[in-house]
Amino acid sequence: MGQRDLEAALPAGADPRRHARVLAQVHEAALSGKPPPSRPRAVIGASWQRMRRLGMDPDSRAAAPVLSFEQLEARRRASGLAEALPTLRDGLISLAEQAAHIMVIADAGGAVLWRDGSAAVRRRADRLGFVEGADWQEESVGTNAIGTALVARTPIQIYSAEHYVRAQHGWTCAAAPLHDPRDGRLLGVVDLSGPASTVHATTLALVDAVTRLAESQLRTTHLTELERLRGFAVPVLAKVGGGPAVVADEHGWVAAAAGLAPVDRIALPTGLTPGRVWLPAYGSCAVEPVPGGWLIRLTETEAAPPTRVVLDVRSPREPELTVAGAAGTWTHRLSPRHAEMLYVLASHRGGRSASELSADLFGDAGRTVTVRAEMSRLRRHFGGILGAKPYRFADEVEVVVRRPPTPEAVLPHSLAPAIRG
Repeated sequence: MGQRDLEAALPAGADPRRHARVLAQVHEAALSGKPPPSRPRAVIGASWQRMRRLGMDPDSRAAAPVLSFEQLEARRRASGLAEALPTLRDGLISLAEQAAHIMVIADAGGAVLWRDGSAAVRRRADRLGFVEGADWQEESVGTNAIGTALVARTPIQIYSAEHYVRAQHGWTCAAAPLHDPRDGRLLGVVDLSGPASTVHATTLALVDAVTRLAESQLRTTHLTELERLRGFAVPVLAKVGGGPAVVADEHGWVAAAAGLAPVDRIALPTGLTPGRVWLPAYGSCAVEPVPGGWLIRLTETEAAPPTRVVLDVRSPREPELTVAGAAGTWTHRLSPRHAEMLYVLASHRGGRSASELSADLFGDAGRTVTVRAEMSRLRRHFGGILGAKPYRFADEVEVVVRRPPTPEAVLPHSLAPAIRG
């Protein structure tokens, strides 16, 4: 796993108590409209703006909504996080106990599913309503590491008065999102929280490293499952009569192919069912279930090209692309990066060069290698919908963008200049 830059809440060499006092002054100025002694970090300032738009009360002490035991168990089963739990516990619980912290795991909806670590800190968390079954989204409890990481889609540490609600100013928290390596879906957030006096710049790096280790082990499990499917797929493909076909798992990862150029993954529609389906990568196909996945056979029917594309970014966490035409309708959940790229292309129907798209996404026209690699993946997934030189939606396709009510709510995780500018 490669290194990545992580922004700790405590500046290097800063005295924690003095910095906490400055943060308290910044927080008070932000709420009162007075000139602040300094600006909050960008990710904190953006979250505070969201809280003000929501009308969040910074003096709120109301307990977060709590799930019943049955509801909590159901959320645990549905979360996809249980398989990662042993790795997370092995990597974090002993340290949490030694450092007067608690380890907290929340699902993609912000519900606290598991909590462990220091008994004294757990009792303190009880008084805050920071308990199993609690809703720890931003819109419920204000700026906090779990809820803000869910929105920003990046590891984050929050210290003292960076929390929007004053009752949380006595805490420091570090959280990292955990994704399903099979489809990139956000599963939840892993968090270490403790008294503000225990703040340490390395906590965020530790949480991020253990979370990435858990993702790596989930990926290893998936590769084992795909190899098992491959052993089944080869004889199945031998019996389909020699026509072009693939066997893929339910996430589109290809186990085996016949008569087609090999690819790692194909984009499958949300809620795929047996029968005829149009796939952007292949056109008209016949789909039937096999144990652990799908047999997808290309048909000889010439499918009409798509005529309409709907990019739906109303949901902050699940942007979707829907493609429609005479052959039918197809919907696919997008990764955050692909949602950004398609949003920019939808806003520039004339197209963008690799350098222009690099500046749009990163504020740096030189990151063209990254842009070309991601556009290559998009074009493999979405076939004739996208063109190149320049990158663009095909001229004959109607493109509709469904946006949330305010510009700030468009892909709130994104820091891309073309979206935030």
